[in-house]
Amino acid sequence: MNEIEAIAGGVCAAKGFSAAGVHCGIRKNKSKYDLAFVKSERRAAAACVYTQNLVKGAPLLVTKKHVADGYASAIICNSGNANTCNANGVEIAEGMCDLVEATFGVPANDVIVASTGVIGQPMDLTPIKAGMPMLAESLGPENASDAATAILTTDTCEKQVAVKFQIGGVDCALGGMAKGSGMIHPNMATMLVFLTSDVAISPALLQRALSEVVPDTFNMISIDGDTSTNDMVSVLSNGLAGNPMITEPGADFDTFKQALFTVTEQLCRKIAGDGEGATKLLLCHVSGAADKSSARTIAKSVICSSLVKSAMFGRDANWGRVLCAIGYSGAKTDVAKIGVTLASAAGKIEVCRCGAGVAFSEETALQILSEPEIEIFVTLGDGDASATAYG
Repeated sequence: MNEIEAIAGGVCAAKGFSAAGVHCGIRKNKSKYDLAFVKSERRAAAACVYTQNLVKGAPLLVTKKHVADGYASAIICNSGNANTCNANGVEIAEGMCDLVEATFGVPANDVIVASTGVIGQPMDLTPIKAGMPMLAESLGPENASDAATAILTTDTCEKQVAVKFQIGGVDCALGGMAKGSGMIHPNMATMLVFLTSDVAISPALLQRALSEVVPDTFNMISIDGDTSTNDMVSVLSNGLAGNPMITEPGADFDTFKQALFTVTEQLCRKIAGDGEGATKLLLCHVSGAADKSSARTIAKSVICSSLVKSAMFGRDANWGRVLCAIGYSGAKTDVAKIGVTLASAAGKIEVCRCGAGVAFSEETALQILSEPEIEIFVTLGDGDASATAYG
């Protein structure tokens, strides 16, 4: 596997992408950007994964139609209004794409459109139309941060990640931006993620890579137990790196998928760590499970447990709550083989072995659980499958 190295640039790290973010007037606070735009120089392969909530925002319905042929050239997203449960929602979403065509020359049916914010509020195109000239003026490869800021709602910080790697001896890049704070319980969340790459890859393989990565990344986040109506992960890959086109599984596909996993996993950490009201990022690593499904189920159950969350907030190494969450998860496991270890930047401490408590220093545990990022390692004795959940 080729080395994957972190770089700056977010959605503009890959060749041929420009971005912009402006305040157009959807949000009352004029200091907050509320309209983001990302554009590829070349029509790009496109893939998306959507919320599993039956109530879906109009932008998701429009985007699904626009990327049905496997291609797109631009992304437009507003914050401050989710454009969900509105009688004219589809009309507004299509109208946003029409404005992109009128302003940037990108065909409306080549635009991915997204919205985030309050559900059920009336929305019209007036502020968005007014903001288009500013978007055009601001568009540039150096403005990824503006776009990353413009998609935020109750987030406290922007979320960007990018990496570089090689495919076929050619330098490639993949980057992304995300927003997510409340309503983060996938199978995805009030979570929007936009990813860009310059890798040459077929739409079918791009969709396969995204669909295979999401179950182990974004679908392993939980913050408050709600599944949002507007969640979407989108990726554009324009081929400008010049690598041999990836059209089938193999080493090149594996390298691309690993880069995609690296970016999405880092964005997961940022989303979970910035959860509404959160003071700690929790990661539950499950190993030794009978199968992947069991590993995911157990990791998610521990992360979703209100009792586990409260124990970690209170810096209490109450490992019984972890076992409790494992017990009601629905996954089959041999309780007599379970081990639990708590860890952070301050160290690591074993608290449970073979399903029973072991002597440990409460003082050391307190120091470990006082850190802002806490890892819960759960070892099972059922097989070799593993999974990580973020909360």
